[in-house]
Amino acid sequence: MIVLVGFMGAGKTTVGQLLAAKLGVPFADSDHVIEARAGKPISEIFADDGEPAFRQLEHDVIAGLLAAMLADGGVLALGGGAAAHAGTRANLRASGVPVAYLKVSYAEALKRVGGDQGRPMLARPDLAERYAQRDPLYAAVATLTVDVDGRSQADIAADLLAQLELQELHPACVPPCHRGPCSKRTPGRWG
Repeated sequence: MIVLVGFMGAGKTTVGQLLAAKLGVPFADSDHVIEARAGKPISEIFADDGEPAFRQLEHDVIAGLLAAMLADGGVLALGGGAAAHAGTRANLRASGVPVAYLKVSYAEALKRVGGDQGRPMLARPDLAERYAQRDPLYAAVATLTVDVDGRSQADIAADLLAQLELQELHPACVPPCHRGPCSKRTPGRWG
């Protein structure tokens, strides 16, 4: 199992789908599950119930998804604000699963999602501040980080697979050996 975190526009859903296909495991996107459970888009949940109610629903859904995926395996992509919830961060740390931070610059994120009317956070006047506040939260829960600016989703997925293999096969070297050849690397189930 692996969980993907990062700001909106980082590519968590697309990269997660690619990873799940390569690994032959199920994929879930917490935002899609929330919308299905609520019976309405996230933008309507924000408008009707407010952000605090959405964040609590998000936390509850993620807790359930983590429990199910711990039992069955899979790839889980979290919404951009999920790591802001202290309980979700605690659940991620306690789960012991790899958490990948797909690190996207603020400029690149806006370029990727700037015209998406389904993203209520884009209407916030303090969006740049939110980005700055969330960056250390993503880093705090991450067991590995991948910079995504200017890279294809396929390249990002391949990078994650390589890092997962290293974490599984030689955890004492990670992160140092993921920056270059590791003499102790052997083929594993991630590759």
